[in-house]
Parts: sequence; structure tokens; C-alpha cells
Amino acid sequence: MHTRAKNQLAIAGGKPVRTKPFPVKWPVIGKEERQNLLGVFDSGKWWYGEKVAEFERKYAAFQNARSGIACTNGTAALEIALLACGIGAGDEVIVPPYTFIATASAVLKVNAIPVFADIDLNTGNLDPKAAEKAITAKTKAIMPVHFAGLPVDMDAFKALARKHKLRLIEDACHSWGSQWKGKGTGAIGDCGVFSFQMSKNITSGEGGILLTDNEEIADAARSYSNCGRGKGQAFYEHYLLGSNLRMTELQAAILLGQLTRLKEQTIKRQKNAVLLDKGLKNIPGIALLKNDPRVTRRSYHIYIFRFVTEEWGGVSRETFLKALQAEGVPVSSGYPIPL
Repeated sequence: MHTRAKNQLAIAGGKPVRTKPFPVKWPVIGKEERQNLLGVFDSGKWWYGEKVAEFERKYAAFQNARSGIACTNGTAALEIALLACGIGAGDEVIVPPYTFIATASAVLKVNAIPVFADIDLNTGNLDPKAAEKAITAKTKAIMPVHFAGLPVDMDAFKALARKHKLRLIEDACHSWGSQWKGKGTGAIGDCGVFSFQMSKNITSGEGGILLTDNEEIADAARSYSNCGRGKGQAFYEHYLLGSNLRMTELQAAILLGQLTRLKEQTIKRQKNAVLLDKGLKNIPGIALLKNDPRVTRRSYHIYIFRFVTEEWGGVSRETFLKALQAEGVPVSSGYPIPL
């Protein structure tokens, strides 16, 4: 009788390492969200109000920023940030090619031009040296992404922005709770934006926020997201061409509940990542992302390692992924092609 070898891979007919699915239930919902939602329902005030203002204050404080302007989603927050920073027709904005489409499409939506500069393979983030090479006379901003929650080299990008007199806009849509040298991402450049879409570490289904320490940017962002209304002006006075991109009280009610657990969840993600690092670091053909001591907290929205093709003797990345999936390990290739 034919018997399977103990160490035979599941993809070749062996027994999977894990046969029981991981108990992943997302999002995590607690009594705080339920109580907040019931309070909003009973109040009869469902659009922008006290809950949104409370969330703006608390999330800005959590990330060490002075001001927060909540909005409908992360994509809208990117567009608002660009407009509030004065980016418009013909301006160039340097972005990474390995990111969600909104990083580049938001630039196009404000009639500016996204210019791609390469990433650093050791971090998955925009390479400051590549970004500097992409600067031209038309460049007005750099928009690095803290990809998967790993902060970019903010010291290098701040120096680059100062040197060339550029706006520095942080796409922090993966980095809730991440810190660079003790300061929250999204609060280090001129402004930063976050997404609260369903898959994110803190979510209300959809939602976004812009953070900044710059009062002028904050006022412009609030106006662009609130139909062009000005600070302290009458309700039907619109001094610029804005849109209705306000967050609702219902979204904020959920996010306030989510925020109570965010720090604890982030620390747990970090601890889990340390275990994965220890298990993977000595496996040939797998390259872990570089740890930077200046990163004092990391959200680990996604855990990433790089498949080093040339060290796998002809095995493709696709075959490698299928083999892992056959073993019951939830893994994917990420973005299959760059923007």
C-alpha cells in the first residue's frame, strides 16, 4: 500500500500544516460602538456634529497632531490634502509606484501630474534618493506612503522637502498608531491622511481624516470638505469651490469605539510580527523588511516579506504562494503590478 511521506507538501498530496481556518473575524466590535451608535440614533443628529468633532480631537491627539478634519473616505482625504496644500493644474507630485491607486489618482483628480519614483526593496517604501532624482521645476509636493504601516524615512523626506521648498504630504492610510521617533505618522509633514475603510486596523466601513499642525491647511481642508464654507462664515456663504465630503455622526460613533482598542491592538500586532520575524529570518529566499530603530511603533496593517526569486531554483512566486495556501496559510502576492 502506498503511504505519503510525513514531510510531503500539501500541494503535492501531503497533509496540510493547518486544516482549521484561522479564527479571523473583522472588524472587532465592542459595546462602545453599540452604545455610541444608539446614542446617535436617539439624538436625531446624524450628520456632522458632536461625535465627529470628538473623534477629530481624539484621533488627532492619538497621532500627536493639532488638528483633524474628518471626511467620507481616505481617497477624498488625499484629494483634500492636495487642494489644501495648493496643488493644482500642471503641478507634479512625486509618489511611489507600489501603492493603492488612490495615491496617484488623487493627484490626477486635482489636475496635477503624478511622477513615480522607485521604492527601497528593504522597506517597500518610497526611496528618498529616487524621489530627489525625480524632482523638476514643476514639482510641488512629495507624497510618500507608510506602506503596510512601516513609516518612511521622515528625516530624509523632511530634509528633502525643505531643500527644494516642497509640500510633504503623508499617505498614512496604512499607519494608524505608527510612530517615527515618538511622533505619530500623518503629523510630521505638512499634513497626513488616513483611511478607515473596512479592511483597515480602525474602521467605520468607510471614512477618512486629514491631520495637520498647520492652521492654514486645516482651515482650507475643512472648507474643501464642507462645500467651500469658510470658518465663522454664514451657512450659505461659500468662498471656494468645495464638495460635500463630511463624515457622518454614525461613522464617528463607530470610530470612537474602535479608537479605544487601537493602541492595544497595535502592540499585539507588533508582538505577533516579532514571532514571525524569528521564524522566517533564517529561511533562504525570504527577505524580511528592514527594521529602523527610529520607528518607535508600527501598525503592521500587513505583514510583508519579499520572495527572492533567484534563490528558489526556478520556483515561481505564484507556485510558492499556492504551496503556502495549500498548507492552510493565508498569504497573497499583494499588488500584482505597479501603478
